[in-house]
Amino acid sequence: MPNPDATISKQGANARLSRPADESAISILLEECRRHLARVLPEELSTAVADGALIVDIRPRDQRDRDGEMPDALVIDRNVLEWRLDPTSPDRLPEATDAQRQIIIVCNEGYSSSLAARVLQQLGLVNATDLQGGFQEWSRFEDRHQAQHTGTVRDWCGPNRPTRR
Repeated sequence: MPNPDATISKQGANARLSRPADESAISILLEECRRHLARVLPEELSTAVADGALIVDIRPRDQRDRDGEMPDALVIDRNVLEWRLDPTSPDRLPEATDAQRQIIIVCNEGYSSSLAARVLQQLGLVNATDLQGGFQEWSRFEDRHQAQHTGTVRDWCGPNRPTRR
């Protein structure tokens, strides 16, 4: 929820931003956050993981149940994300001890993940970013990739999605 005490002049904000989707406060905030992120494309994700990146899935359980799990992702509820990934937090997870590690936040479509990644950067996780297009775009990429390699599109989403665990 935007801070009502931190208002942004529309003229000043629009002069700084490339082209927000609309002039709503959330669109302006989203654009501002994304200017600080080196967003990862779905086709870059496996390379990032091979290079040591941590994928963090913040989608709610109902979306994960409906659309499937993301292989190799650590699931963290959005409401505790900062506490679990802040390397200085006593409540951090063991995977969150290196402030330099690339952390790629994944949400359903790549919106709330941008906001979350920017907050993580503000906590000192300098390489926090998100997956452009979120799980849905990644899933479409995987479908295309699978079809190219097998000639068919398998049930690559949903509960029957194969995982690499």
